[in-house]
Amino acid sequence: MKLLIIEDERELSDNIVAYLSSEHYVCEQAFTYGDAREKVNLYDYDCVLLDLMLPGGNGLDILRDIRRHQNPVGVIIVSAKDSLDDKVKGLEIGADDYLPKPFHLAELSMRIYAIIRRKEFAANNPPRTPRTSCRPRLPSSKLSSTSCSNSPTSPVGRRN
Repeated sequence: MKLLIIEDERELSDNIVAYLSSEHYVCEQAFTYGDAREKVNLYDYDCVLLDLMLPGGNGLDILRDIRRHQNPVGVIIVSAKDSLDDKVKGLEIGADDYLPKPFHLAELSMRIYAIIRRKEFAANNPPRTPRTSCRPRLPSSKLSSTSCSNSPTSPVGRRN
């Protein structure tokens, strides 16, 4: 599996590469916004680790560019910016995961593995169409509830 590590802190990036290489990942690095955009646009990766604060630009702009081109690569934001707003914004734009710094390399490796596993599963299993449909149920006390018969979220054995 081929990864791109976009991280301006060289020592951290090198540590990530050393660890993930020992886990049998092929890793490439980008240390600046310009290098990262060039690599993302030229090469295919299975997963991108993306820092947000880069020399020359914002990592979120790289993420927007990735999703604008409908690139299905898995993206994990790895950033010291760990406010709830930062996390929500990154996930809304199209990141698959958000891991605040500092983090354990074993956890990073498992998050990468989980994203790649989900993408491979999705590629090998086309989406199913629902067998039942939901219809609005408008009881006098709750006008916004919905009734779904035999849906996967309905309790088994319960009648609607």
